[in-house]
Amino acid sequence: MTAVATAPTSTTAPASTAETSYPAVERAAIDASARGPVLFFFGNGILWLMLATVLGIIASIQLYSPGFLADVPFLSYGRIWPAFTNTICFGWGSLAGLGVTIWLLARLGRVKVKFPGVLFTGAVFWQVGLTYGILNILGGKTTGLEGLEIPTGSAVLMLLGYLLVAVWALLLFSFRSQTTPFISVWYLVAALFWFPWSFAMAHAAHVLPNVSGVVQNLVAAWATQNFLNIWLTSIALAAAYYLIPKVVNRPVHSYNLAAIGFWSFIVFTGLTGAVRLSGGPIPAWIVTLSIASSIILLVQIVTVTANLVLTMQGQFHMVYHSPTIRFTFFGAIAFTVSSVIGLFASLRSVDRIVHFTQFQNGEMQLVVYSFFSMVIFGAIYYILPRLVGCEWLSSSMISLHFWGAAYGGTLLVVTLLIGGLMTGAALNDSDNTIFATVMNTSELLNLGRIGAWLLLGVGHLVFGLHFLLMLLRIGQPGGEPTLFAPIGEEAKH
Repeated sequence: MTAVATAPTSTTAPASTAETSYPAVERAAIDASARGPVLFFFGNGILWLMLATVLGIIASIQLYSPGFLADVPFLSYGRIWPAFTNTICFGWGSLAGLGVTIWLLARLGRVKVKFPGVLFTGAVFWQVGLTYGILNILGGKTTGLEGLEIPTGSAVLMLLGYLLVAVWALLLFSFRSQTTPFISVWYLVAALFWFPWSFAMAHAAHVLPNVSGVVQNLVAAWATQNFLNIWLTSIALAAAYYLIPKVVNRPVHSYNLAAIGFWSFIVFTGLTGAVRLSGGPIPAWIVTLSIASSIILLVQIVTVTANLVLTMQGQFHMVYHSPTIRFTFFGAIAFTVSSVIGLFASLRSVDRIVHFTQFQNGEMQLVVYSFFSMVIFGAIYYILPRLVGCEWLSSSMISLHFWGAAYGGTLLVVTLLIGGLMTGAALNDSDNTIFATVMNTSELLNLGRIGAWLLLGVGHLVFGLHFLLMLLRIGQPGGEPTLFAPIGEEAKH
């Protein structure tokens, strides 16, 4: 792959140039040391993704046909939906994200992975706790708080497992031999510190005797917003800031812009949680502070978007060739879209319409799937060949995965957002006095949602099979990467 590298706009060397300054044999040794734990995290994350897909399909059918599985209590919509959200967030999202985190910290820090048993143990504790929590949710034994449905006992096991992984990752960071402060590392270290604090505080607070009622819901909203907008977002942005410059062979456009985006993100994102309770019985100034913080985050939206797009400038044709770039750039665009929609949805005038509708679920899917998951898919397509020693078997399978994920995810988000707007408008119409009539306004969109999940299911099934073939070393011999089209065919597009 050939590309003209431009000089970085600061004295900080970007990953795309600094990482290649040390020998390939050293990079290979680092990849070999990370192989076991990273594959374990990826493999288990994909299994959770498959389970989430099944739960998502069931939930979408139930929205269209409420009688579906209505006689099976543990498969009712009120249990399936929170089981789905926890499965895709804590199962797929966190495990796959931690796999990417481990590999990036090792590669960017130029340090081999030591004591992998700690990572395996942490992953096992996390999954035992999560499995117990999902079973409790399906059994109807939850906290009753959106975003904190997992019982306290499960959360303790998950936190213990996470701390084993996070402390190990931070020690890996402390022993790094590469001292250059990469922007990707900034986001990863921030995420590793922030998640256990918000997760532990939220689950501890809601069981305290003096924390009840509205305060519990405020804590749950804060924790949910932190999970989506700090934990998952930090990992995905770290991956995007690494992958795009690396594949197009060009430095990050501006580390000054990256720094501005990072610090505005760190300072204000944690203050946005109360927008989820706009109009509720909480002090108005708390909601106003969250709305103001959401507006200030325009700084991050603009700087991150501009930085990634300008880094791609002159190399947009790589979207037609590189699976990593296609997935990652799609996710980067989804980040901008989700951030802008989240900003507008935080305004009281908009929230008054979309509150208590599927609109918020659409916002969540936009972050978790269209942004985070697509970037992580791109990362896995880049990382896995370096771990197993062969290239992906089929560009057609990668293409099928992309179109299933892109079309399915987009259709899912669009139907949820439009359905939320239509339902909200109908609920606010004083002429609509029958609730069933209101719900029928989005019946066709509910049917489209089933189609979206079927597309996602096909994409995930192909991805899981392709991943399994790579684990079995059934792929193309190592060398040139598996591309959608050979480099040099830009003129055809």
